[in-house]
Amino acid sequence: MLSAAAVFGLDELDRLDEALGGARVVAIGESSHYNREQYLLRSQLLRHLAERHGFRVYAMESGFVEGWAVADWLRGDDSRPLGDVLANGVTGLMGLWTELRTQLEWMREHRIGFYGTDLPGSNASTLPGLDPVLAYLVEADPDFEVDPRIREIAAALSGPSAFSQLTSLTAYTQHAERDSFSAGLADLRARLLAGRIAYVRRTSVEAYERALRAVEVTIGLDGTARGMARGDQAGGMEVREATIAGTVEWILRREERIVLAEHNAHVQRLPAALPTTRAMATMGVHLADRLGDEYRVVATTTGGGQSLNYTAGFFDGVMFADLDEPRPDSLDGLMAAARAGDEPFAVDLRRLSAADEAVIRGAKEQRYGVAYAEVDAMAAYDVLVHLPRVTGATLDLDTIGHAVPDVRDRLLK
Repeated sequence: MLSAAAVFGLDELDRLDEALGGARVVAIGESSHYNREQYLLRSQLLRHLAERHGFRVYAMESGFVEGWAVADWLRGDDSRPLGDVLANGVTGLMGLWTELRTQLEWMREHRIGFYGTDLPGSNASTLPGLDPVLAYLVEADPDFEVDPRIREIAAALSGPSAFSQLTSLTAYTQHAERDSFSAGLADLRARLLAGRIAYVRRTSVEAYERALRAVEVTIGLDGTARGMARGDQAGGMEVREATIAGTVEWILRREERIVLAEHNAHVQRLPAALPTTRAMATMGVHLADRLGDEYRVVATTTGGGQSLNYTAGFFDGVMFADLDEPRPDSLDGLMAAARAGDEPFAVDLRRLSAADEAVIRGAKEQRYGVAYAEVDAMAAYDVLVHLPRVTGATLDLDTIGHAVPDVRDRLLK
């Protein structure tokens, strides 16, 4: 068991300053999406890093292109109500919760910027990435005629929400023109690269760079779906991981330091394997390679409560399932045994005694929701935060009212 000296409450976050304060990127992982306590932890850590260390940007596992609407709202643009921004500017169902609404309201008050890092369309649709590229080319290159079949095929391959990911993947396995679509995206990227000088003069550097990154993340989603459609789940996911890492680097060319919120499986510095896949290079592997010690990782472990529902019931809108207590010999079980009670606590892995380090190294697996995966916590992370009990986040009814029918109808039935 960890010694009492190794653990401390979240009211003592200054004890993490040595581990986190000097980083350019502090990545905060989560064991499962949509848990209330995970949202609250990220908000608490963001406030500490902003107030104590000058972090001014929050980036999260949400669509890069869609995130422009969130950034605009935070800068004072009220052309869209916050509920619409949360429902449609934050993807993957991540924005549907009151806890994130509260965090964004605080961010606007304190002038914290926002970026999405992920692929477009909740990983179910290339249209949110493709459409801004096509619109940009109309402005930058009005004589260029885009083949209309590109968008028609994109629509046929796309679903309306995260609930449609399997439907979209099925379409990729069956559509006869998916290769033509991939080729069309490659042509658009080549056109943007070749026309850079003229395009920048006609528009702006920022508009051009956004359009180029938009086509990159759209190609990333196409590559991810193609890999999974051919049965190479890990190969497809590696495309997503590399694309997310590329987007974080794109952000770092504009921002000095960022707080980055992603799943534990994305942030860890070591290759990760899902229960049915080989190990794959994660976003964290790429960022650690490129940033070195300027990349720091906070991972979370959990006790009991509720987790994301990984059964077929999820697609009917049943978002959460009961979560068993963790296996005693897992990283989550080890952390659960370190301190009694319901209050979250942290462990700074960079300042452990030799005896406590040996205890951490003894845990060979950690929990992702209800599943377990191999882990070497000392190599993968800098800080562990344990959440003794996790529950479903609070659905924000105003936000749900702005969601697409595919989401609204499932969650309000």
